[in-house]
Amino acid sequence: MEFFCYHRDRSGSLPLREELVEKHWSYMDGFAKELIARGPTMADPETPTGSVHIVDLPDPAAARAFAFEEVYYQTGAYRDVLLRRWHNTLGRTMWDFPGGPEDGNRYLVLGLGSGAAADLALPYDQEELIAYGPLMSDDDTAWLGTAALLRAPDADTARAILTADRYAEIQVHNWQFGGRS
Repeated sequence: MEFFCYHRDRSGSLPLREELVEKHWSYMDGFAKELIARGPTMADPETPTGSVHIVDLPDPAAARAFAFEEVYYQTGAYRDVLLRRWHNTLGRTMWDFPGGPEDGNRYLVLGLGSGAAADLALPYDQEELIAYGPLMSDDDTAWLGTAALLRAPDADTARAILTADRYAEIQVHNWQFGGRS
């Protein structure tokens, strides 16, 4: 089962993140085979605002353990976490993205909603997609939104990947490929 996990940083947590970065990476190393995508969202090139982890785990309990046992969460660097079932519509990991980790602007686009599902089919232009799929309830019966990682020239172009009037809210965050440098 695939899960989308977005930890959002607590204000002023950068010093704690810097102090614990090796413990965070070591924790993530334990899930290297299960990770589909990972990386920080950024306010600017130096200031993280959160972390995305898309991971393939056996069940919702394992996903909750992954999200809540993470060192930044345990120490208070993260203020909250969004954890949802997710479907890897592209069928690949971020490391398979043909655009590589460096070239262009990267974004996390989160469409939060309920009711009739939207944007289940892959967008026509898939060349810029790094990861894409619906957010679902734990039992996989209710659609709760859509998450996409993509390369785009700007935030407005990234936002346009989703059908605006089908969501209660669409968030766009600057995002970077994560992991050890």
